[in-house]
Amino acid sequence: MKLQQLRYALEVYKHNLNVSEAADALFTSQPGVSKQIRLLEEELGIRIFIRSGKRIVSVSQPGKAVLQTAERILHDIQNIKNIGSEFAKQNGGVLTLAATHTLARYVLPPVVTQFAKAYPKVRLVIRQGTPEEIRRMVSDGLTDFAVTSELSDYGTELRGISCSSWHYGLLVPNDHPLLDHKGALSVRDIASYPLITYESAFTRGSVLSRAFAKADIAEPEAAVSVADNDALKTYVRLGLGIGLMAKPAYDKTADADLTLVDIPYLTEPCHTGLLLRGDSYLRGYVYGFIELFDPSLNKARLDQLLYTPVVEDFSI
Repeated sequence: MKLQQLRYALEVYKHNLNVSEAADALFTSQPGVSKQIRLLEEELGIRIFIRSGKRIVSVSQPGKAVLQTAERILHDIQNIKNIGSEFAKQNGGVLTLAATHTLARYVLPPVVTQFAKAYPKVRLVIRQGTPEEIRRMVSDGLTDFAVTSELSDYGTELRGISCSSWHYGLLVPNDHPLLDHKGALSVRDIASYPLITYESAFTRGSVLSRAFAKADIAEPEAAVSVADNDALKTYVRLGLGIGLMAKPAYDKTADADLTLVDIPYLTEPCHTGLLLRGDSYLRGYVYGFIELFDPSLNKARLDQLLYTPVVEDFSI
């Protein structure tokens, strides 16, 4: 059994059983991936994947157990490499961070600037995505950790640490009729206009979906769904609708032609925080970046939050 074979099988699973896509991600050939997986299956005496002709259609029951174990093994190997790198290269290395577009554009720049000065030998890689995309990056071990704008659902294998909170704001052109509205705006007032917001804004259980449900209004189909704030602002400027946007993304100078209406009473706060795997080995400069992001999270505090087991209290 080779680690390469475990990696190939796991990559096929992560790419929705598509061997071609897995081979591309591994920078190798499709026949090579298929051959190594078959050799692994022959050695184990089981079928990891169920096939229809040459096409993989599902994962067998024992295959699921094999893939779960393979993921743990490969993650532990990466931890071992990190430990070696920690002591061999001192403060050098690569820190891979996942972040939502809003945080990467509007919140992280001053932190990154401080980090680059404190750790000049560390190369920083920032991968952007939706909250669900970056959750998968952390879960799959593709990043050291993530800074996310939503901590609502992060799975049992991950640890979510809340750092701050924010609200949605309503973004409109300076001459929009809603600015002449008397009294506080309601969800129904907002729903009467085409909406422009993030592609993940109305996912199940999100802050916005709960706000519309509480107002007994069906969730609207957004006129335009975007991945980042710059695109959201552009479409509001074009008059295609009104925007529901994270308040920290509004710049009074750059966005002087737009007005951000404060509506904290319409939605619950969203929580910005960290997302990490509980079984990861964190190198010194990872602790350093996190403390720059949130000074209250020094190494001792972060270790306590990550590694201290939860003690259930069943007393009455």
